[in-house]
Amino acid sequence: AVSSNAHNAKMIANRACDFSPPLSTASPSGAFATVTVTIPNFYFFSPSLNPNIIPHLPIIRHRSSSSRRLLRRLSFSRNETQSFPQPFTANSASHRTRTFVEHVAGTKESPNQTIEVYDFGDLESARNDLRNVATRRVETDVEVREIEDLPEEWRRSKLAWLCKEVPSHKAVTLVRLLNAQKKWVRQEDATYICVHCTRIRENETGFRVYRWMTQQNWYRFDFGLATKLADFLGKERKFTKCREVFDDIMNQGRVPSESTFHILVVAYLSSSEEGCFQEACSVYNRMIQLGGYRPRLSLHNSLFRALVSKQGGPSSDDVRQAEFIFHNVVTTGLEVQKDIYSGLIWLHSCQDEVDIERINYLREEMRKAGFEESNEVVVSLLRAYAKEGEVEEVERTWLELLGLDCGIPSQAFVYKMEAYAKVGDFARALKIFREMDKHLGGATVSGYHKIIEVVCKINQVELAESLLEEFLETGKKQLLPSYIEIVEMYFDLGLHEKLEKAFVDCLEKCQPNQTIYNIYLESLVNIGNLEKAGDVFDEMKNNGTINVNASSCNTVLKGYLDSGNHAKAKKIYELMSLKKYEVESPLMEKLDYILSLVRKEVKKPLSMKLSKEQREVLLGLLLGGLRVESDKERKSHKIMFEFRGKSQAHLILRQHIHDQFREWLPHSEDEDIPLEFSSISHSCFGFYADNFWPNGRPEIPKLIHRWLSPQSLAYWYMYSGYRTASGDVILRLKGSVEGIEKVVKALRAKSMECRVKKKGNVFWIGLQGTNSGLFWKLIEPHVLEDMKDHLRPAYEAVDHDRD
Repeated sequence: AVSSNAHNAKMIANRACDFSPPLSTASPSGAFATVTVTIPNFYFFSPSLNPNIIPHLPIIRHRSSSSRRLLRRLSFSRNETQSFPQPFTANSASHRTRTFVEHVAGTKESPNQTIEVYDFGDLESARNDLRNVATRRVETDVEVREIEDLPEEWRRSKLAWLCKEVPSHKAVTLVRLLNAQKKWVRQEDATYICVHCTRIRENETGFRVYRWMTQQNWYRFDFGLATKLADFLGKERKFTKCREVFDDIMNQGRVPSESTFHILVVAYLSSSEEGCFQEACSVYNRMIQLGGYRPRLSLHNSLFRALVSKQGGPSSDDVRQAEFIFHNVVTTGLEVQKDIYSGLIWLHSCQDEVDIERINYLREEMRKAGFEESNEVVVSLLRAYAKEGEVEEVERTWLELLGLDCGIPSQAFVYKMEAYAKVGDFARALKIFREMDKHLGGATVSGYHKIIEVVCKINQVELAESLLEEFLETGKKQLLPSYIEIVEMYFDLGLHEKLEKAFVDCLEKCQPNQTIYNIYLESLVNIGNLEKAGDVFDEMKNNGTINVNASSCNTVLKGYLDSGNHAKAKKIYELMSLKKYEVESPLMEKLDYILSLVRKEVKKPLSMKLSKEQREVLLGLLLGGLRVESDKERKSHKIMFEFRGKSQAHLILRQHIHDQFREWLPHSEDEDIPLEFSSISHSCFGFYADNFWPNGRPEIPKLIHRWLSPQSLAYWYMYSGYRTASGDVILRLKGSVEGIEKVVKALRAKSMECRVKKKGNVFWIGLQGTNSGLFWKLIEPHVLEDMKDHLRPAYEAVDHDRD
């Protein structure tokens, strides 16, 4: 038996590695035969030396009951259309040796596989380039025993039953099912179940089985299984689970395979969720810097195009990332495509400080590569020279743009106006603006914005007013930037009456804006109209769309201090202390006298208590899915505020919530409000943690029917509800069936009938027809002004139009 086992083991080892040095076999008296493959050290430290060798090769352990039942290959190629493996948390750090199915994952693409098309340039070619794996490493398969090879009949029977039952259950039931089998299930059994799930394309179920397996005390980390699972999940675009597995591999001190890096980057790029692009860049960078891998050209191009096409203006970090991609393409000897050159020039031209030398170098390299400069490149050059105020270069580039004979984009006129404005030739800038009629058939919105900005800087009041009037007659929208420029000009010239008129006109034609309110408020303080300034300040404070900031508080505080109204100055100071606004140093000197009179009262620490309004807001947000995190002793808790960047309603609500809970937020010098931020840890949030997030899971409180006020319902709707295309109201809610029933009963008690549907672990409550109108009538006073048009249901909208 020993001789037979050794012979079979040797065959397995030779199949895994044709170039292995001495092969040693051992046949202990127990039931195992161990095959050890010795590999030269340089293969483990220099993967780039041989593209057909990958650092880690498996050590295979198998039972030696008989040569017929030794090991049968359970090949993943039967599941060609799968994605790739996923997360696990290594439970037993003491067992880091290579285990039962440790290997390096192989990838084959089935000819019948259907591959999805994404919106990131040549992302599809990057996905197809997974055949790269076959040329850069040794092909290996996960090897496990077939059920019929198990010696115990009872184990074969139970394992077959589990393989049948596990895919049919949801997460919670699946865990209960596996927990009931703890007495007999071993790592080999759990591995077989996990592999079986991936064979039948139940990759998420396989992940859950793997997760359960990693939490057992007998678990030993398995690099091969982890790699396979991560790759399968990544190909299905389950990037969160794939990243969990990726992180587990890293936490074991191992470097993930090239396929795992590649697939995870593609999975992130395939998602439009906030933050996925940044994660894709992070994984790409680690792939090169940590793994030492050389990605295919398609992956470089996919990431670069996603960077160029992402929303918002390019930052300096974007330029650094683009330069890193460009550097890797050049140093690995890959072909640099025309889009890479033009995209990199565009990124540099959008920076506040333009690197002209770098742009010229890229242009030279582009010419050497045989690429002609496109219309986009010339416009980027025009932007770069305009920012530097180099009029001669702007004119030369303008002639070059005309020579392309492919039309002049509207932005080119704006850049040319900017260049002449920088050198003080405002008449020439106005002439260029008038040329837009000739070439484009009329001035664009950006053209009006730029020329009004230019004219206001030289305080040409009549000309600015005529241009604004002309802008209004065109019927174009986006008037706010021009109104702000006009109002600032009036403020600088001390024309308060004109400023007030422009302010009123702006409110009639545009949405309320904090910037223009602050200018008007400062003008009122400057002319000494403190009573009206106080009214405007209160209006800003009470309107969630506008709200006050440090600038408006300092403006009003200055007015009250200069007029000697110490009582109101003290109230403003208390508000600023509560919201953690910084008092300007000149005003702080004036405050010394007041502080000396009421020092005890002012310096007394403000007790941290939630106001009634804040409590109502939190209730609504928590119903909408807001999270609460607690420490281990559950004595201190913090609120995790999360907003979606692609939701206009969330962007409006984010500003309001940030101002509403400013005193509960950590102090930050950054004025930009992130999409995700958290409160300080405090015991005041214990009530919400105990009722809405007991045991770290969302629940609906038993007494929720008593707490559903109109204001809390309004914030629930604003945070996680929406209006359907048919004009009905939909509310999103997580929790148990019993909790959902309590909410439905509470709504019915308010004379509103609703329907409930479940999708996954989320319930959707729908209010249709007249019920949506009743719901809106109840919550409308508490809905933010800027969100009413987006959220008003169709039934109420009809009545509103009739009124």
